[in-house]
Amino acid sequence: MTIFNKLKLAAMATGIAMAMGLPAAHADEQYFPLQSYRVGPYAAGGTGFFGGFIDYLNLINTRDGGVNGVKLTWDECETQYEVERGVECYERQKSHPNAAAWNPLSVGIAYAMIDRVTKDKVPLITINHGRTDSTDGRVFPYVFPLLLNPYSESSGIVNYIASKLGGPENLKGKKIVVLYHGSPYGKETIPIYELLAKKYGFDLQQIEVPHPGNEQQSQWLTIRRAKPDYVVLRGWGVMNPVALKTAAKVGFPVDHIVGNVWSNSEEDVIPAGEAAKGYTAITTQASGAEYPVVKEIVKTLYDNGKGNLQDKGRIGSVYHNLGIVNGILNVEAIRIAQAKFGNRTLTGDEVRWGFEHLQLDPARVEALGAKDLFHSIDVTWDNHEGNGYVTFQQWDGKKWNVVSDWIAPDWALLRPIIEKSSEAYAKEKGITLRTAADSRNATN
Repeated sequence: MTIFNKLKLAAMATGIAMAMGLPAAHADEQYFPLQSYRVGPYAAGGTGFFGGFIDYLNLINTRDGGVNGVKLTWDECETQYEVERGVECYERQKSHPNAAAWNPLSVGIAYAMIDRVTKDKVPLITINHGRTDSTDGRVFPYVFPLLLNPYSESSGIVNYIASKLGGPENLKGKKIVVLYHGSPYGKETIPIYELLAKKYGFDLQQIEVPHPGNEQQSQWLTIRRAKPDYVVLRGWGVMNPVALKTAAKVGFPVDHIVGNVWSNSEEDVIPAGEAAKGYTAITTQASGAEYPVVKEIVKTLYDNGKGNLQDKGRIGSVYHNLGIVNGILNVEAIRIAQAKFGNRTLTGDEVRWGFEHLQLDPARVEALGAKDLFHSIDVTWDNHEGNGYVTFQQWDGKKWNVVSDWIAPDWALLRPIIEKSSEAYAKEKGITLRTAADSRNATN
């Protein structure tokens, strides 16, 4: 292609972007399309997460001038956590060139995007959530449930309950209720809890709470009659404080409720008041503002009026810190990909290669200013989650306190289940399983 034709194509791309209301792309920019939700019943999660994510991208631009000279750009498209809106945002934002990765923070939207991102060859990041079998990179090359998938989360929760009982052998004969959000996200773990109950011999009852979860009296009366040893709260948004307050009303002890990773924020416990004191939840990252990377964000951005959160009191909160960690993972994937392909704007497929080589050991995590904020991650071409390490935190009425070591899931149990599901999906879709050799080629 001649230089004239290249310039002509670049001008055409800029014109199209301007016509669609998108920012014009530049050769030295890497774009993040953000399908955010800052209004609606799940706005607390969206504002915190996307606020932290944007804060980290802004820190890299302000402090470092971008990633090796490549500035990070983004825009937001409001989804209200609704699948239809999320897909509309995808179709609108994908027209922008230089997209690095999608981060919708929504199971429903993520499911709707899997075929689309695979066709368009841009990675989809579903940190701490998403389709469990997308962990298998042989079948899902463009989907990354980083840090934690729903099955490894469930395994970690059961392992934690076992530790409270004195060992996994003591799970036998115990009663566990899983109270889950009535959505694709909430229902994702139904089969794995059934399998874990069969393996360890505990009695299991799974109870649905219809979206959004404002009314739970009948569910908790059922729980009171069942008299379980533990309740696992697989909630989201307003469902969580309502669950804690209703549990208190029926007399169920809060220290025998264990929340999942989307039931672990300040927004879940503060509205519940005294009913939340003693509540425990799983997490992949700690809360608090004492970590060097959070301090740097405050110094560089908030002290200069550039922070994304309107409420500075949320700095260091669970969702804000998760957004920061998500920013770290996205930026490091770009940095790793640049080491192979050059310090320039990357294609989505090249960024996908970076995610498949996203290996941050504790030493690298510390160098990034995130020691003890999260543990580590070791993504490979066929394992798109990483290590799956989790810890547990307990609410004391004012703040979260870590109450466990880092706990690993039962991979010997989980991986065969994941592969069985992903291989069935591959057969249904006519997908040929990737090999290690395929993964080394950034265009496959």
